[in-house]
Amino acid sequence: MHVPLLDLQEQYRPLRDDILAAITRVCDSQRFIGGPEIDALEREIAAAIGVRHAVGVSSGTDALIVALMALGIGSGDEVITPTFSFFATAGSVVRLGATPRLVDIDPLTYNLDPAAAAQAITPRTRAIMPVHLYGLCADMDPLLEAARRANVPVVEDAAQAIGARYHDRAAGSMGAMGCFSFFPSKNLGAFGDGGLVTTNDDALAHELRLLRNHGAEPKYFHKRVGGNFRLDALQAAVLRVKLPHLDAWTNARRANAGRYDALFKERGLDGRVTLPRRPSGRHHIFNQYVVRVPDRDRVRAHLEHAGIGTEIYYPVPFHMQECFASLGHREGDFPHAEAAAREVLALPIYPGLSEPQQRAVVTAIAGAIA
Repeated sequence: MHVPLLDLQEQYRPLRDDILAAITRVCDSQRFIGGPEIDALEREIAAAIGVRHAVGVSSGTDALIVALMALGIGSGDEVITPTFSFFATAGSVVRLGATPRLVDIDPLTYNLDPAAAAQAITPRTRAIMPVHLYGLCADMDPLLEAARRANVPVVEDAAQAIGARYHDRAAGSMGAMGCFSFFPSKNLGAFGDGGLVTTNDDALAHELRLLRNHGAEPKYFHKRVGGNFRLDALQAAVLRVKLPHLDAWTNARRANAGRYDALFKERGLDGRVTLPRRPSGRHHIFNQYVVRVPDRDRVRAHLEHAGIGTEIYYPVPFHMQECFASLGHREGDFPHAEAAAREVLALPIYPGLSEPQQRAVVTAIAGAIA
């Protein structure tokens, strides 16, 4: 049985007419930059997350960059980040001339280790940037407390976590800012790149809107150098069609995750395959369902031969990336991240995944590790 890692056609087909109507609406208006679609999407997502402001931007990467720019972070500054994440987390820091202060992860959740983050704070620390990896919120209370004691802001990398919650607080609502991605594979995905920054701070919201449009206020008058970080109206229109379905899609992902758990236990594999953790008080939205298996690369090759799509998020921690060699780290510095990079494997988890497909995935893994 062929089981793709992600089936976007399955999501698109029932929404096709509404999406095409939304795209046509924008085309007929000829308002492609800014305008009512952007304004409406920002209001709707701000309400869904429970924040005062949502600022649409051009990608999840640009959301991180413009958030750090709004804080004035640049040369000589340090930003604490996990060493295990998508490249943009650390890349955005370096793009601004600052230094990522890399920290190991909690081996159970793959998120930033709060104790290690607190120990990494120096006089040069200008922000702490936890990642809500795979759709599970980082342990925010101790991170927020460490940031409060150091008098530095927290910027949430919530690119994979729209709809996730931590003790009834939404991802993107707890720090000074939250950064989201609408890359097509996300739980709420656009038809290309897109992103958004959330905040409850009026001054930061104003700065974000200024910076996403070259720092111009009014037009052609620039007090600051910003960038072209604008979200396209076409993408906003598509996202507005999808947003009302997000909760149902998330519930389907969570149900699929529960079924995987049961199927692995049914096959007696839960002791040999490490399943995703769900700490108490955290609402996991399963952008990815990530297991850990011994001899991961051989298992993945077996699944590929069986027609089952998988992915490795992520095979190389930041401290072992060639472009970050100047940070001076070496293999062994962050053992939990290195172990995860050797063992993690993402399985299909999209909302339309069927029980027979999930059984095929589990059966193939059982065959690979028998």
